[in-house]
Amino acid sequence: MNARHVVTGAGPVGWTVAEQLAAEGNSVRIVTRSGSGPEHPLIERVKADASQPSQLAALFDGAAAVYHCIHASKYDATVWRAELPAAEHAVMDAAGRGGAVVVFPESLYSYGSRDGSTGGGVMYEDSPRTASTGKLGIRTELLRARETSRTPAVSVVASDFFGPQVLNAHMGERVVPNVLAGKKIRVIANADMPHSFTYVPDLARAMIAAAQDSGVWNSILHAPTGSALTQREMITVYAKAAGVPAPEVGAIPAWALKATGVFSSDARELAEMTYQFAAPFVMDSTKSEQRLGFGPTPLATAAAVTIAWWRTR
Repeated sequence: MNARHVVTGAGPVGWTVAEQLAAEGNSVRIVTRSGSGPEHPLIERVKADASQPSQLAALFDGAAAVYHCIHASKYDATVWRAELPAAEHAVMDAAGRGGAVVVFPESLYSYGSRDGSTGGGVMYEDSPRTASTGKLGIRTELLRARETSRTPAVSVVASDFFGPQVLNAHMGERVVPNVLAGKKIRVIANADMPHSFTYVPDLARAMIAAAQDSGVWNSILHAPTGSALTQREMITVYAKAAGVPAPEVGAIPAWALKATGVFSSDARELAEMTYQFAAPFVMDSTKSEQRLGFGPTPLATAAAVTIAWWRTR
């Protein structure tokens, strides 16, 4: 590519996208409020607020692609509504004026719950995205806004993350340190329901590939994601990669989270998502893998890299 690329946000996705772009010899500008990001000769770390329209023209100057990886300030539907649509509109407008494509990491929220009301079953690239309430509905609205924008955009959908840099996730800090310490782990809803997990380096690679392929702009792809595993199976894979015995695994019932949500807003927001673990939650990425030309990293390799990263912390 050998062009300037702008990454907004240095969470696990933005960080990994920036690292991969730089490793391929590209000039990268990573924009965060704190000025953080990977250290690399080709990465320029800029301290700025990418949600502020007045700053975007200078930030995006000369960019071939913008990878918009910022999050809301809180995992709360009200906060999402207040922050995310305006920020995305500003980014899309500024990127379009500069001639850049915008690539978004996206969740499975817009497909809705798996009770059949919004499609049910396995989620494919062409499955209905009609969720309309809470955080799920906001993601649906964001996708529709991207579709109607004049600026080319592509959304790359992933399931729950795992991998280096992934902290606040179901298979991140809630699990890996306890695997390494041999402590009992309590997961959400049901430890034995099939669930898709996406390796963040595979999501980043898909986002970079999508930016280069104008044929997939203005569409939705699924990040290459391996076969669904239960939470218990995923924990066992981690333990094997770490060379330690698999820990005892229990579950926090969905009803318990919902009951706690009466008194705790954080628990209430998390309880909204328990449907993802109380029933099979499976994403198929076959069609996107064929278009992108690659599949997911073998699970044993991904788990080994993840464990190695955690052991450096």
